[in-house]
Amino acid sequence: MPAGLRVDVDTLRGAGRGTPRLLASLEKFGHKATFFFSVGPDNMGRHLWRLLKPAFLSKMLRTKAPALYGWDILRCGLIGSGPDIGRAAGEVMRQTLDAGHEVGLHAWDHHRWQVMDLEKPGAAAGDLALGFTRLTEILGRPPTASAAPAWRITPAALAAKAAFPFAYNSDCRGTDCFKLNDDWPPQVPVTLPTYDEMIGRDGVSDANYNRRLLDLFRPESLNVLCIHAEVEGLARAALFEDFLVQARDRGLNFTRLDEILAARKNLPASRLIQRAVPGREGLLAFQEAVN
Repeated sequence: MPAGLRVDVDTLRGAGRGTPRLLASLEKFGHKATFFFSVGPDNMGRHLWRLLKPAFLSKMLRTKAPALYGWDILRCGLIGSGPDIGRAAGEVMRQTLDAGHEVGLHAWDHHRWQVMDLEKPGAAAGDLALGFTRLTEILGRPPTASAAPAWRITPAALAAKAAFPFAYNSDCRGTDCFKLNDDWPPQVPVTLPTYDEMIGRDGVSDANYNRRLLDLFRPESLNVLCIHAEVEGLARAALFEDFLVQARDRGLNFTRLDEILAARKNLPASRLIQRAVPGREGLLAFQEAVN
């Protein structure tokens, strides 16, 4: 059963340390993936201000965030601008491409995308231009896909993305590849929950996480899993390797999102709505079918 594997790389720690370990694991099991890199300043520590929001505080406590993500991530950008991911880890991004994986743009500044007003004229376009230019310089060719951080996207941001040569975007959660209209690239949604959405909820622990996640895969449906270099590539690297063992035993084969899209014909038309997801703070973009 083919399944899409999306790897979000949000931070310098994830790029410099988590990505190489994921590359080794995927090579060991013969899988390919699409890696979406943040390439500008790592300001993820500024999310600590969101602890004032009860839902975010609950998630941080439930996932044991300091141990899961590392204190260096939680400090980045608290005072001044954080380290430049693209300049420090550009070689890792090129190695990812050379290993046969797809490399796309996640963000210029992951934190800023999550807090900015995406409907403000020029806001999304400015960050997209910075990220697109930097990743093009690193790879020696333009990225052909992008993925909005935290599945946070608006019509204005989608229109801004349409100005770039992306063959597709992965900006939302959903059930199948689809198109919003004839002018914008198709969407490849994430269909499965992430580690931080499942862990500590409904009896899910590290002991049963892999089985519970694999039970959600459906042979007759699109399956796209999103993992994070900061989690599955570091603190939960051993857990992810065990996941790959169990996935192999169930006949799962992971591949790049562009290959998943290429296999889907006659894409349906859908629209996006904003919806809450259990285990995650805030609203996410979701695919809604149009009859």
